[in-house]
Order: sequence, then C-alpha cells, then structure tokens
Amino acid sequence: MKLVSDPAIANKIRKMNQRVKWQDPLIVERNIDQTRLVLEDGQTDNPEFSFLVVGDSGSGRHRGHNPQRQVAELMLPHHDESRFMLHTGDVIYLVGSSEYYQQNFIEPYREFLLGGEHPKRIAYDQMTFKLPILPVPGNHDYYNLPILLSLASLTTLPIRRLLRSRLDLDVALHGSGTGEAYARAFLDYLKALQLPGELTSHLDKYYTGKTDTGRCLKYEPGHFTRLPNRYYTFRYGGIDFFALDSNTFNDPPPLPKTKQGDADRKILEKRREDLEQEKQQIIETSAKLRPENPIEADQLDDFHAKLSQIEEIIVDIKKQLASDKTMQTDIEQLDWLKQRLIESWNNSEIRGRVIYFHHPPYVTEATKWEQAQTLIVRDHFRGVLDAVAKEIGSLNQGRPLVDLVLNGHAHCLEHLETMDTGHADAHIHWLVCGGSGFSLRRQRIEGADLMETFGNENRLVARSHLFIGRNGQGSLKRRPYSGLRIDVKGDGQPKFIVRPLVAEWHQRQWHNSELEPLII
Repeated sequence: MKLVSDPAIANKIRKMNQRVKWQDPLIVERNIDQTRLVLEDGQTDNPEFSFLVVGDSGSGRHRGHNPQRQVAELMLPHHDESRFMLHTGDVIYLVGSSEYYQQNFIEPYREFLLGGEHPKRIAYDQMTFKLPILPVPGNHDYYNLPILLSLASLTTLPIRRLLRSRLDLDVALHGSGTGEAYARAFLDYLKALQLPGELTSHLDKYYTGKTDTGRCLKYEPGHFTRLPNRYYTFRYGGIDFFALDSNTFNDPPPLPKTKQGDADRKILEKRREDLEQEKQQIIETSAKLRPENPIEADQLDDFHAKLSQIEEIIVDIKKQLASDKTMQTDIEQLDWLKQRLIESWNNSEIRGRVIYFHHPPYVTEATKWEQAQTLIVRDHFRGVLDAVAKEIGSLNQGRPLVDLVLNGHAHCLEHLETMDTGHADAHIHWLVCGGSGFSLRRQRIEGADLMETFGNENRLVARSHLFIGRNGQGSLKRRPYSGLRIDVKGDGQPKFIVRPLVAEWHQRQWHNSELEPLII
C-alpha cells in the first residue's frame, strides 16, 4: 500500500502560481515583485543579529513524548534575542494535511504565535507570528494521500485502525492538496480575494515595501505575517537571504534506453519490490506491539521512522523509473536565483548571502547521501552558481559565492564543507537542520568524506565536520533532536556563530544540551 503520493512538478508550480495570482495584471501594473518581502521590525539595519533554524519538525506526540515541543522549548530562551526563525521544510507530516496543523505546528510553537496562550482558537490559515517563522516547503508539505488510503480514512477498516493506533502516521482524511494547506497557512493567498476591488485594496494596503526591484510585500510581526510566494528573498543586516522551493527542481533524469539503463531499471524495480515487502512486514509486526509498554512504544517509534524512510526511498525510485515522461525542472526559479545572486554581488551594500531550501545537495545521512534527488539538486544548484561566477568574474575576490546554505530533508543536524569541487559551489559551508521533531536517521557507514567521480578520477568533494543523529542500539539508543541559533557578527564580511541546541531522548528521559558553537 502506498502511503504518500508526490504530485508532478508542473502541477506544483501551476497550483502555487494560481494561489498567489502570479503576475496578475493588477500586480504587474503596480510594479510589484512577488518574490521579495521587507521584514518590518525596525532593526533590519543592525549588522549584528541572531536567528533560529528548525526543520523536519511537524510530527505528532511520539507515544507520550513530543520531540518537536521539546526543541521549541529549547528555542524559547532565545526568542527575544532572535529576529526570526527559518524553517527548512516538512512543516507537517505525513502528507501536509490541514487537519494536523493544530497538533503538529500551532500547539508546539504556540509562544511564537499571536494568541498562542489559547492555541486551540487559532485556525491554521489565520496564523500571525510574533517572531517571524519563515519556511520553505518540504516534500511532505506537497504530498497527497493515495485514493486507497484516503478511502480507508473514511471507514473503520482494520488497516486504518492499524495505521492510526499502532504507527501514529498522522494521516487524516486527506493530504496537502498539492501544497494547498501550506499555501493557506503561510502564503499571501490572493486567490481567495474574489470580490470586485478586493485585490486592489489588499495590494495597496500590504504591498508597500520599497526595494530596488519594485514594490513588495511588507511583513510586519504581530500584524501581517504572510509570505509572497513559495520562493522569495529578503534582506536583513546587510545580508541577502534566499528561500527556495527545491521540490520543483529535484526530478532526476529518466534512465537511458540502453543496455546499462535497462540493467539499472531492473535493479531499481527489484529494490522497490523488496522495500514494499519490508514495509508490509513492519505493518504486520507493529500490530502485535502494545503502545502502553515503554519498550514496545520505542519499537513503534523505530518502526515509524523506518516506514517513513522506506516510503521516501520508494518515491525516489519511482522518480528514476518514470521514463515515460520528460524531465521536469523549474527553470524560472533557477533563473531567478541566478539573477538575484548576480544583483546581490553587484550591490556594494550587501556583505553576505544565505540560501535555504529543503533538499540538501551534500549530506552524509544514510538514506539521503546518494539519492537521485540529492544528486540532481546538487547539479542544478551548481549550475546556477557556475553561471553566477562566470557573470561576476573577480567581483567576489576569492570569497565563496554563498556564505551559508541551510537545508533539511535529512533527519539529522550536520555541518559540512565543500572542498575543490571543480565548480562554484566549492568551499561553502552547509548546515543540514532536519532533526527538529520527526524520526531521526543515522550517519552512513561509509563515513564523513563524500567522493564524486570525475572521468576516471574519484575526488573528495565534501567533508562532514559534525553529525548529530540517531545512534546506539537497544537500551543505549539515543535520539538527539535539534535546532540552531545563529549569531551574525561583524560589520564587514559576516562571521556566523552557530549554536546547536540539542534535546536528547534516552532511556525514556529528556537530556538537554547546548554544544560548543561552530564558527563560520
């Protein structure tokens, strides 16, 4: 049984464009930039500031304990000292359903929300943030529920009771609606403005930010906290932040119709078949476990993690096997990123650049490091940076084109650095923050060094300096959930002081810690 369905990239783009009335004549005639926002908090000119980062957080209660809430509580002492929180995607598991925003987002982050003292009164599509939470969509925020499972949701079928009472998969009556719930929760959902004059009045009221690319949406904490689009940029403390939607440039090329391609196809089909069998075994075994037993509850957590992991691998395999379609890539977004980075480098007032999106191009987490989606996102991101490097020439004076890249998707906390990749993504620092609430994963057994084949040569392209994820076995198993506080220091080229905040679930107890800061 399929647990999730991943919509086609063209559908994701089309539906999201409709929701924000992309390039509507009224928007065009006002010279509004729908990919930019101004964060209006009165402190954007301060070169030294702090912000928080979480990702892959939107999970349920984990049989009596709530990792996401624990991480949120770690953030609370830093709330007043931070200007905003970035979220690297997968806000709601398992299929981005609006029915789970209350439990899996509003309740855990209630102190960040206006009216959070009464979280049950907050509708998921009416949230206003006291401290800005600025997300990008993850793959689970786009997932839909397969029809068979959706039908099961409406009945009392044994499979439904099994999934809900044993594995806590957070599956309700429907999925995300191809990102519909995410859009209503976080974006400025202009599609809802249907009455005559409504759109005009809204644009004149909220799109009053003035930038060098035209008017844009003004984000006012505690008052109006909507994002203009699924990808966007904002400037803070002289640093340009770029938020991307990597769900629309993660489609791997289809396997070639050659002997080697046919052989690879058979291998993938066999692996998918094995994974389906393993998934069925997990479901059957979990039916025998008792959630009220602490040891068996931990086993259910492990099964839950494994089932989600298998499902994501199956989705990745399906993308590779889809030879009956042409490869889909969000060229418009990638071209936008290229042009905005070029403009950023040609602006002497900009002293740094941070990019964040869901799928990590570099990671050593066991299930993600060699996935087809990981490699194609790496290729696309490299292509953009190579084009930027060619355009700006020596303008960067040897500095990396990007100071910091933040990702999620891999359920861990990791700090990597690229080596000489032969491309413009060399010598960049990468932080994977995807362990903020959902099931954690282990580091790959191959170790911290990522190699890549260039012709006949294997080249070291990245090295992991820190990995925090699931580790140990049996009673020694540790589950360290995490978030980040990042302090930006210095008047000129910025220095980033990265403070990992860790809440570890070990032997049915929480153990909180703040690790030594990383200096980037």
